This record gives sequence, structure tokens and C-alpha cells, in this order.
Amino acid sequence: MMVTDKTYKNANRRERIIFLVKLLVYLGIVYFNLDHPAVYDKFTWLFKLTNALSFFLGANLVISLAWLVILSWYTRRRNRQRPIEKDNFILGLNRISSVLNTIFLLLAITFFFGVNPLKFVTSITIVAAAIALLTKDYITNMINGLIIMFSDQLSLGDHVRIGDVKGRVMDITLINVVLQNEDDDIVIIPNSVVFTSIVLNQSKQNIRKLTIEFELDHKHPFTIRGLEDRLRASIGEYARSYSPESFSLKTMEIKKDFVQFKLQLLMPQANKETERLIRRALNVEIMAIAEGGLN
Repeated sequence: MMVTDKTYKNANRRERIIFLVKLLVYLGIVYFNLDHPAVYDKFTWLFKLTNALSFFLGANLVISLAWLVILSWYTRRRNRQRPIEKDNFILGLNRISSVLNTIFLLLAITFFFGVNPLKFVTSITIVAAAIALLTKDYITNMINGLIIMFSDQLSLGDHVRIGDVKGRVMDITLINVVLQNEDDDIVIIPNSVVFTSIVLNQSKQNIRKLTIEFELDHKHPFTIRGLEDRLRASIGEYARSYSPESFSLKTMEIKKDFVQFKLQLLMPQANKETERLIRRALNVEIMAIAEGGLN
């Protein structure tokens, strides 16, 4: 679901309220622990639980406070012409917060089971190194994901081509980039593949390029001028939806039995429905020409 600036402000206000609630709960647990009621002597597991909760909530409050401060500073300085839901900095900030919270949650669990976190971390160092070797692809994807988020080269909603895949960026995670192609299929591309592929971002130019490649058999006589005029006329009703001067018909290859063409035009404003209608009108006309020529 797309989030507007107004909705985001409401969500930010809700985060502040949640922060205050967590702070009150944290202070209550700390006070309860300092008082050390007699129930702790009877239920030792309760003492371990409150210790673990106080550790996790304390770390979570620090992370949340840093998140709110950085977010408040950034929203005042960011480019207001850019929708908040497409801002990669905020997306990356959320991902980092989630990772940190997960780490402190695992440490809190060690508190509950009475394991010294320092000894625990030290004891799993060798295991962690082995795991890192086995999961190096995931680690590489995570690092690449953070670079993509903070580099601002790809943003949510952008129309891109990554390798041979074209579509709209639906999500950027620490592991992959999620695209929705022209057939509304969801395509998941690992971040490492994104980094090693040629990426074309049409949205950065605030335009949408429509490209159609087709072949025509020599059995029907045609001329380049006549073909171009016929195709232009087929989308005459959409003249305001694309730049007429951008209409380009190129001869890509001439074979013994057919000629391969590439048709391109630019749409100043990306509109999926209009693009679909233009593409359909062109395809219908190309099929008619292929069957009966220009007559």
C-alpha cells in the first residue's frame, strides 16, 4: 500500500506514542527490579524474565529514540518534491532498526536462560565465522541491499530494467529487489544480481519509454515511410499521452525473408493503463500490416 505524506505523519505520531508507552513499561520494570519483591525469591524465572525484558526494552528505546531523531532531522532537510513512500533513506533506516532489534532480542533471550552474553558471543565466534562462510551470499546480498537503499539509485515505484527483466520496483529488502512486470507477475531479483547487471532506470528521467520489436515478411510490399505513417495514425488518439517527436522506427536487421524493426516512443508521465492501450493499438496495427501489407 502506498503511503502519502499525511499518512506517514500519522504513522510517525503513532510511533512517538508507542515510544512513550514502551518508556513507561521500561521504567515500571526497572522500578520493580530495584524494589526486588519477595515474589522473585519464589519465582526465579520471573526475575530472569524481567531482567531480559528490561535489557531488550532499554536497547529498543535507544534504537527507537535514534530512529525518531534521525527521521525528524531528515524529514526537515529532504527534498519535498519526492514522495515519502519512495524515500530510500527511510527504507534503509527501517531495515537497520529491524536488524538491531533482532540482535538485542537474541541477547535478551540469553539473559533469560542465565547465559552471560559476553561468553555466549565469544563461544560462538568460531561458529559464526563458519556460518558466515556458508552464508556469504546472504551477507553480500544484505550489504548490497543497504547500498541500494542509501544510494538512491533505485526507489520504490521506479520503472526499471535489470538485465532482461522490466518492471516497477515494489520493494527493496536486505536480500532482494521485488519487481512487478508488465504482466503483473512478481519477479524477485537477488541484490547481488542487481549489482552485477546493467540497470536502466527510466523513472529517474521522469519519462516512460515504450519499446516494441517486431518483424515483417517480405511477401507484403511496404516502405519505411508508409509503415511509420500507418503506425503513427494507429495511435493518433493518444497523441497527448506521448511526445510525437520521440516516435522512432528503426530498422534493426534485414534478412532474406523478413526485416526486423524496433519502435520506440516516450511518455512524459508514466501511466500503466495508457501505455497498455497504446501498446495494444500498435500491436493490432502491426498484425494487420503483417497479414495484408500497407494496402
